[in-house]
Amino acid sequence: MLLLEQVSLSEIWRKRVNRVLEFYGQSTRVSEQVDWMRIASNEHCPFLNKKCIKVRKSEPDKTIGTCTVEYGRNRAPIIICPHRLLERSQIFIDCMHLLTLHEPGNTLHIVSEVTIPGGSVDYFLVSARGRSVKDFVGIELQTLDTTGTVWPERQRLLRERGIPYGGETISEKSFGINWKMTAKTILVQLHHKVQTFESMNKHLVLVLQDHLLQYMRRSFDFGHLEAPKLGNSMQIHSYSLRMDEGGDFHIHLEERFSTNAQGVARSLGLQQEANVELEQIIAMLESKISDSTVLHLKRS
Repeated sequence: MLLLEQVSLSEIWRKRVNRVLEFYGQSTRVSEQVDWMRIASNEHCPFLNKKCIKVRKSEPDKTIGTCTVEYGRNRAPIIICPHRLLERSQIFIDCMHLLTLHEPGNTLHIVSEVTIPGGSVDYFLVSARGRSVKDFVGIELQTLDTTGTVWPERQRLLRERGIPYGGETISEKSFGINWKMTAKTILVQLHHKVQTFESMNKHLVLVLQDHLLQYMRRSFDFGHLEAPKLGNSMQIHSYSLRMDEGGDFHIHLEERFSTNAQGVARSLGLQQEANVELEQIIAMLESKISDSTVLHLKRS
């Protein structure tokens, strides 16, 4: 009876369309042996270099650890955790050209969660001389949200890998992808924030996955997007997630576009003004930069 049950579970796993693709940064498609017990126990996020901060709502002491899922009949790799985009600090390197006032000798800093008029910005790439800010770029990360919960798929992964998962009854319900709400929410947020950056003659960069950008281009008025121009305050960097020969995944910059505050408003049909003093932003950044925020490049 036990053997029949194991065969049945294995068959169910193979037939499932939506599955976990990266667990605490580790690909589930690697060909070599992986110590899944250690990975599940450590709960370490390699992109933040600390314990995973994505927790289960009903049990805040339990981390989810799911970075990427395989979704739909095309089995597309969909990033569902924005921290996954921090791999190798590549997204920050790809924004360095937007620091038009940066000079050799300046120090680059990464400052997270800065509040400005219009909302909070995920990251600032800052060029500073000592503690004096000379230039900065705002960077917003956006990945897709799920409908339902990915927890059952996480638990099925543990069970398949022979790792204790608490013995709970695993729901057969799967998760979905909330394309529409994710896309509209980020556009509304960008509409408020980009006007702030445009008033200061600075750049705001939206970093997202190619699958989300493709959906947004189909669902909203994006026909006015231009090739990347330094004169445009809104920059869009689209990344793909590719699997290498060993089964590991890495992000790659696919496309870049640009527009301005009016272009973002055109996509939504919204109008709103935002006023801010440049000195306010600089003062906020100067209070946050330190030796711990200095950008360090890691070898892959």
